[in-house]
Amino acid sequence: YAKVGHSSPELFDAISNEALEKLDSFNSQEIANTMWAYAKSGYSYPDLFDAFSIKATEKLDTFNSQDISNTVWACAKLGYLSPELFDAISQKAMEK
Repeated sequence: YAKVGHSSPELFDAISNEALEKLDSFNSQEIANTMWAYAKSGYSYPDLFDAFSIKATEKLDTFNSQDISNTVWACAKLGYLSPELFDAISQKAMEK
């Protein structure tokens, strides 16, 4: 959708609602890739990003560098602020 410039808010709303219901089953790559896909398409769904940010902070130890990069890029692209997530990522980076 993003590559061809097609917009479908109804589809993204449906995906968002489904993702919120299944959030506990998402692994780090699925969280990062979904956030990246939303940002790439330019579609913002704050409730989903709020939930993903909480889950990402909880699972941050399972995120590899690509997952972290995609997550931070997605937040930056959409102007989404998550101080708790960014603080946790900063802390993880300083531990390395």
